[in-house]
Amino acid sequence: MKEHFSSVWTREQRTAKSPTLSRAQIVRAALELLDAEGLDALSMRRLGARLGSGTTSIYWHVANKDELLELVLDEVYGEFTLLDPRETTWRNAASSFAYGIRQALFKHPWVITFIGTTPAIGPNAMRMMSGLVATFDHAGFRGLDQDYAASALMAYVFGVTAPELSWQSVLARTGLTSNELQASIQPTVEKAAADHPGLAARYAEFRTMDVDTARALNFEFGLTCFLDGLEARLNRAASPPGSRGRPAPDAPAAGDDAGSRRRG
Repeated sequence: MKEHFSSVWTREQRTAKSPTLSRAQIVRAALELLDAEGLDALSMRRLGARLGSGTTSIYWHVANKDELLELVLDEVYGEFTLLDPRETTWRNAASSFAYGIRQALFKHPWVITFIGTTPAIGPNAMRMMSGLVATFDHAGFRGLDQDYAASALMAYVFGVTAPELSWQSVLARTGLTSNELQASIQPTVEKAAADHPGLAARYAEFRTMDVDTARALNFEFGLTCFLDGLEARLNRAASPPGSRGRPAPDAPAAGDDAGSRRRG
């Protein structure tokens, strides 16, 4: 027999039985516990101890741990900020949103585990997606292209940031800085690349590179290329028949911020 999908958002919120314990308090305490000690540390018993309350009081508000995680995840989605594309350019709005996600992931690294596995249908998630789709609508995308653009932007941020979160966990475990850890693995990497002169030369350059700066520049480069691609797609769609492959007389080059401001 197939299981029926259920979510904490599909039923009415219960009124608190005690004035000293609300669902919001439970969510905040769970978020603090997850940020401080990670996903494995979260249990109803430990959460109850943190709140100075029994687990029965927690179960009055949430049926199980999965429901609690839905609530906490939506709390994190509430930290994603979106600029109004009517007051800036769509590129600025999309870029600001991408950096907001990235910042939230570094602040709450455990969240990456639930991306794509826990339904994002809470009020903050709905507000976020509505704003993001509106941003791409303002840019000129129509129909499903709005959803595809939004999905691709989020996939880029998650895809680039996830390995960085793994790197951060190694740093926390070893007590090393990024540059110290890079220096410790550099000889092994260079030896592995000995039969590939091009790679070996590139890896040798990493010896003088600040790792955290390089990662930040890598994210910025990829995000700019992604937005350039979306803008180029919009420009092609706006070109009259027979002019494909040639920029319109007044069309800015992809990535031209001044052009983005004119259109935004």
